[in-house]
Amino acid sequence: MAEQTAPPVIRDDTPAPAPAKPDAAVVRDALGVGIAVGLSGFAFGVTSAGAGLSVLQTCLLSLLVFTGASQFALVGALAAGGNPFTAAAGAFFLGTRNAFYGLRLSQLLAVPKAVRPLAAHWVIDETTAVALAQPSRQAARIGFTVTGLTLYVLWNATTLLGALGAEAIGDTEAWGLDAAGPAVFLALLAPMLKSATERATAGIAVLLGLGLLPVLPAGVPVLAAALAAPLVLWFRGRRTTPAGREKDSR
Repeated sequence: MAEQTAPPVIRDDTPAPAPAKPDAAVVRDALGVGIAVGLSGFAFGVTSAGAGLSVLQTCLLSLLVFTGASQFALVGALAAGGNPFTAAAGAFFLGTRNAFYGLRLSQLLAVPKAVRPLAAHWVIDETTAVALAQPSRQAARIGFTVTGLTLYVLWNATTLLGALGAEAIGDTEAWGLDAAGPAVFLALLAPMLKSATERATAGIAVLLGLGLLPVLPAGVPVLAAALAAPLVLWFRGRRTTPAGREKDSR
């Protein structure tokens, strides 16, 4: 009698697709982020008015620039008496990170060409984070759109309220509202510092900015603080290079 053998077991090592996420859950998460961050536009309106910008100038910054970190950096440098060109340069370099976000989101979202200019205007930290957290392209598009729309409307509405409120109360420093902008900026930045490298970069940037503040014109220490990134990368390279050489020599 011929020996019978069991059929070979074929294993499928293909990873299982990510579970679908209900659209309602995506919308809920996106609304939460948009509302929470959008309300901080009030602090920007107060800070901008305290720096000497008019209500119109303040509102135009939120409408046309629409990236909170760069806006706070700009009005903060102006409030400290910095040169407008230096302040604008610091805000510009801080905003260049959105270009790198756009490179990643352009592949993920694959939006039609007709709406790309509008989508590009909404590429900021919060919309990028929500979109990248989704398991599918459809969910990413929903998260990006809802976050961007909610945040844009609320940010601009509260910017107007903050600017008008600052004009009504007069001297913002007397009320301690001049610290609102930096406080909100730090609150937005802190959750993003997840790795030791990111925390080290932020710490060195703070030390550079504060240390150079008494000796450089206003606005320039912000630009100098950007040197923290290449310093940390150089130090990491110095630490990993010997290990790499030792590995190659074996």
